[in-house]
Amino acid sequence: MTSPDLTQANIDKLAELFPNVVTETRDADGAVKRAIDFDALRQELSDHIVEGPQERYQLDWPGKRAAAFAANAPIAKTLRPMREESVDFDATKNLFIEGDNLDALKLLQESYLGKVKLIYIDPPYNTGNDFVYNDDFAATTKDYLDRSGQVDNAGARLTANSETNGRFHSDWLSMMSPRLKLARNLLSEDGAIFMSIDDAEMGNLHRLAAEVFGEHNFVGAMVWAAGRKNDSKYISSSHEYILIFARDISSLDSRVGAWRTRKEGLDEIYAEYGRLRRAHGEDNAAVASGLRAWYRQLGEDDPAKRHKHYSSVDERGVFFPSDLSKNSPTSRSKYDVFHPVTGKAVSMPEHGWRYAPEQMATLLAENRIKFGPDETTRPTYKRYLSDAEDEIPYSVFYVDGRGASGRLKSLLGGAVFDNPKDEHVLRKIVEFGTSKDDLILDFFAGSGTSAHAVMLQNAKDGGSRKYILVQLDEIPATHSNAAREGYRTIAEVSRERVRRAGKKVNMERAADTAPLDTGFRALRIDTTNMADVLRTPDETNQLDLGERTSSIKRDRTREDLLFQVLLDWGLELTLPIRREQIDGREVFVVDDGGLIACFDESVTPAVVRAIAERQPVRAVFRDDAFATDAERINAEQVFAEVSPDTSVKAI
Repeated sequence: MTSPDLTQANIDKLAELFPNVVTETRDADGAVKRAIDFDALRQELSDHIVEGPQERYQLDWPGKRAAAFAANAPIAKTLRPMREESVDFDATKNLFIEGDNLDALKLLQESYLGKVKLIYIDPPYNTGNDFVYNDDFAATTKDYLDRSGQVDNAGARLTANSETNGRFHSDWLSMMSPRLKLARNLLSEDGAIFMSIDDAEMGNLHRLAAEVFGEHNFVGAMVWAAGRKNDSKYISSSHEYILIFARDISSLDSRVGAWRTRKEGLDEIYAEYGRLRRAHGEDNAAVASGLRAWYRQLGEDDPAKRHKHYSSVDERGVFFPSDLSKNSPTSRSKYDVFHPVTGKAVSMPEHGWRYAPEQMATLLAENRIKFGPDETTRPTYKRYLSDAEDEIPYSVFYVDGRGASGRLKSLLGGAVFDNPKDEHVLRKIVEFGTSKDDLILDFFAGSGTSAHAVMLQNAKDGGSRKYILVQLDEIPATHSNAAREGYRTIAEVSRERVRRAGKKVNMERAADTAPLDTGFRALRIDTTNMADVLRTPDETNQLDLGERTSSIKRDRTREDLLFQVLLDWGLELTLPIRREQIDGREVFVVDDGGLIACFDESVTPAVVRAIAERQPVRAVFRDDAFATDAERINAEQVFAEVSPDTSVKAI
């Protein structure tokens, strides 16, 4: 009941490639375990390995090996549901996880391996004023944290990474490295990760991500200009970056229609065209004249102004006259095109026409060629705005950062979160980076902007995208607005923002549209549900024996156990759950019989048989629900006879 041991998984992979490098050794307790003979592995890779003091290109920092160990080491933790903090718990497909995102990424490894299409993160920028996670790189014990100075007297896990710390960049890299490695496992083959960062760690993040994802999978960097700052000494740094890496850029390239976003300002143009058409009827010249006048009065920063060349109209809509010239001559580019009124051949471009004769004939028949008053004017191609609504995202864009802060303040009734990301910018990323039913992950959730963006995009195109948000239960500063408003943690702020954003998105949608999933299952990271019942004889007395019969902690609910089982079996945590009663016992039916669980402290033969007769894929009970070994064996026999394909487990 721990997260996957990724070190052992890596040993398995090496064993498949090089069986001879697998050996045995003894661990600290003297038990025999598998290990890798690195001398033998070096021999296998002797033509490629770089050893000793040889110079090589690499990113290195103090603590890198410990960070790698942190990514692979299993943890004895689980996810516990928080129904009271959730919205539409039983039906939603979205998750909000409260706790350390390193733990969360480990716990999600089996259930969401290769299932996430897009990851967006806005990690701490390491400017000296924000917080950085301090990880226990060896074991999740309080003693280690105390010894290493990573917790204060209250057990807080965060410290300000000020520039007076000699390991300013190293600590930040040690924090980011294991998280990116684990995140990569969750991405689908055609998925990508988008990472916001500023100048302080932009270079380090790029090199670290190139090491984790591969330099060849670097897609590009977007530059977000968010407004001038006058508090800088030398240069007004008004921008930040979004670094983009693909899981496998070759798979990304194979996607049809990928990396396209709808142009801004189109709805305003269509609305003005509709108004002019109603005013002038079939008078195309008047409509075109009115449209050009409308473009002229727009501000230079109005997104519709970019499309002012779309100022001609006909019965089909708005278009701009595009050149029909061929760049270089071919055997089929030169032929006569005749004016529809004069009947004479029109002026031909020097290298001929862009389209072959058959294509030109089709365009003429569809009235997609615009002619001048006579044959002396060269015709053009009608490129309609409705046929060119999408574009490749620009690498540089401007969005005033103050807008997001103002909208969040209005939504939450106060300025309880500083510098939130813009939900409309993230919506555009979700738009071009995902399809309608994809999964999005943000493990530095902050104010919950990513969830808001996913809901906005689903409302816009009718999609059913899902999200997973992870936010540390960080305590806001004592005198902060969030603390004054009664928020105990930043995770509480984030959940409240997602609740209110969901209500707002639903209110702004048309009444006749399909239902939108604006809920989320709230879960929190906690220690394992399993009690530590291992004791040596001299640690146990007769009175203790009665309390050592259960391996489950007393404060854990049946639903707690269910979610640990979902993790253990690698099942998605948003599967539908239904409660039923069988012979007076509570039974959980997950995914219409994919899993049936009974965690009552005693089960009867009738309960066992009733579950077996439903022939679930998996069935699980408490180990101490069977009074004797004979009852447990009988239960196994019932399943063997009635539902032999069911995987049965007792915890």
